[in-house]
Amino acid sequence: MKILKSILLVFVLLGALPAAMADPVDINTADAATLAASLKGVGPAKARAIVAFREQNGPFRSIDELTEVRGIGEKLLEQNRDRISVGEPEGK
Repeated sequence: MKILKSILLVFVLLGALPAAMADPVDINTADAATLAASLKGVGPAKARAIVAFREQNGPFRSIDELTEVRGIGEKLLEQNRDRISVGEPEGK
């Protein structure tokens, strides 16, 4: 069952890849699967950590704030800076 879930996740991620490469991903609205498919060096666990951080702390105010997520450092951020956007928080 675990292998089947892993295979399904790969297909979902591969399906999202072409769309993800076209535009930067908004880290305030993207789900974990989109983050994992769009960002270099970000797999399912780091993507879930980004979503969890956002849910606990509110929307990201800047791309640099992403380094506050455990497992996301400056190097990883710089590899992905052009792939990331930060949309306006809702209600603004």
